[in-house]
Amino acid sequence: MAKARQQEAWEFFGGLLKERRESAALSQTELGARVFVSGAYIGLFEQGIRKPQLDVAKRIDEVLQTGGIFERTCRSLINKSPYADYFHEVAELEKLATKICEYAPTVVPGLLQTEEYARAVTIAANPFATEEYVEEKVSSRIERAAILKDATRPEYWVVLHENAVRAPVGGPAVMAAQVEHIARLMRERAVLVALVPRTAGAHASMDGSLRLMEFEDQPPTAYTETSFSGTLLDDPAVVKRAQRAYDLLRVAALSPEASLALIESAAEDFRRCASTT
Repeated sequence: MAKARQQEAWEFFGGLLKERRESAALSQTELGARVFVSGAYIGLFEQGIRKPQLDVAKRIDEVLQTGGIFERTCRSLINKSPYADYFHEVAELEKLATKICEYAPTVVPGLLQTEEYARAVTIAANPFATEEYVEEKVSSRIERAAILKDATRPEYWVVLHENAVRAPVGGPAVMAAQVEHIARLMRERAVLVALVPRTAGAHASMDGSLRLMEFEDQPPTAYTETSFSGTLLDDPAVVKRAQRAYDLLRVAALSPEASLALIESAAEDFRRCASTT
């Protein structure tokens, strides 16, 4: 229900944007050019399909001379999101993607996390957080993963560094369940996973995670994230470079069959360790 209300609020944002744009006698293309996005994106903002980032909302206020109404509304809606301000639009775009390609060097990606693993990661990053905060983060992450169960689920390709399935996050029992969960999704063909082994040495995108998303009627995007920030990229030249980096990662990775064998071996190691503690 809360998500439905928030979507209604974004649709109100879009309706107000359309009203103020037309009052200023600007086309979507003209407004887009002035705020450094495409006219197609302005159309998606107005339909409530895409959510503008805060810097775009500020530029819209400046161009339309609206006294900060779009910035204030955007801030309010972002603050109500369970996600970090730099990730909330990415979470919305996941639902629209027809294909998602992801690279994770150290931590299992959110769409593949079990509840116990997500809790351990959240607490590790927020050791003084309230239980309510932790549960909100965990539940929102698990809810995101529901797209992998939909009949219209996107193709989901994941390149994982071996470190992500070897680090004992939450302890051996939690990791055994987490790694088994990944293996099960692979066997069910819900996801295609390739591991970059520790022996691979230097490879592309070593400094953070990378996600590429493709859509039915929107241009592709790239999203990069480090420990404290993330950046959503839609410049075609930059996205193309990110796609090339992902291709290089896939070349460095094991085959899906060899990756599954290694993942199952890691699960067995964690099960054995858990049984002796």
